[in-house]
Amino acid sequence: PGGDRRLRAVDTCLTVSAPRLFRGLLLCGFLFCGFLFSAATASALAAPINNPVAEFTGLDKITGRTITFDVMIDETVQFGALRVTPRVCHTRPPTEPAQTTAFVEVDEITLASELQRIFTGWMFAASPGLNAVEHPIYDVWLINCKVEMGAIETPEPEPGVDGPALPSLDAPQN
Repeated sequence: PGGDRRLRAVDTCLTVSAPRLFRGLLLCGFLFCGFLFSAATASALAAPINNPVAEFTGLDKITGRTITFDVMIDETVQFGALRVTPRVCHTRPPTEPAQTTAFVEVDEITLASELQRIFTGWMFAASPGLNAVEHPIYDVWLINCKVEMGAIETPEPEPGVDGPALPSLDAPQN
């Protein structure tokens, strides 16, 4: 009989404190969710960093060669038969996960020397296949946003292999 009393006392104690425990856990859950929501909201509200230069890589499918080139915002650079014009290039602050995006317009110079818009939209450096320019001869994709122009990087030709010349990049045009 004595053991039953202890069991009942413990059982009564649990019955009384269970609602308090539940309310405490519920309050902690709400506080945690509020913390996550405020952190997500603050992250979403952080202003993107505007960069004056977009860095692209272009692929010439005929020669199989790639070239990396920089383009100032609102200026146009010609890569083969394509004219690439970035309108904005955003990165995130260093305190946030990296995400580089650019809004780009790409025109093709046709055989009749006319411009035909083949791409207008956002490019994402982390997912080049998502919104890259895919042309029968040339592909172009964003790789970075930068603060200043860099030198054009061209791959060194393999020793003993003479191939067609790389497509030239014209000076920026408007």
